[in-house]
Amino acid sequence: MLAFIYNLGLVLAATGGEGQFTQFYNEYFNIPGFELWKFLNLAIFIALITYFVRKPLSEAFKARREQIRSELIRAEAEKKAALAKLTEAEAKLAQLEAEKEAIIENSMAEASAEEKRLAEQMRIEIDRLKKQREGELDRLAKQTYAGLRRFSAEESVRLAEEKLRSQIDGAKDARLVKASIQEIGGLN
Repeated sequence: MLAFIYNLGLVLAATGGEGQFTQFYNEYFNIPGFELWKFLNLAIFIALITYFVRKPLSEAFKARREQIRSELIRAEAEKKAALAKLTEAEAKLAQLEAEKEAIIENSMAEASAEEKRLAEQMRIEIDRLKKQREGELDRLAKQTYAGLRRFSAEESVRLAEEKLRSQIDGAKDARLVKASIQEIGGLN
């Protein structure tokens, strides 16, 4: 590249502009560490690379852009699906909360009804036991009353028998036996 620039400088010098070109070159391009040929070489290299690589790179960039676009579309669809699932889950949670409240209310109503039913059943059982007790007391009272009547009758008979035995002697006994026989109709 340096040779190209140098030759270009020689050609221009041969045409009569040697003093001006050399002066221009020395003044602007012949700075130590700043060689223009390095930059020119780099520019040519970049131009060639750009020329040969532009079409494959642009196609790769297009493909990558399309891939990114499709991934963004897919991500958007996944986001919408996730939001739909979230909405559905929130609806289920709200429904579960409502179901929980309904179950609690239903349980409370059932417990109250069961409590009333048990209280009514207990009252009926208490009434039945009271009637059974009263019946048992009546039966025992009747048995006792009957026992007392029987005892009273037996005691009355015993006392009467004792009294009669004490009052009846052998002669009175014979006379009573005769009177009983005649009353029956005799001894035939």
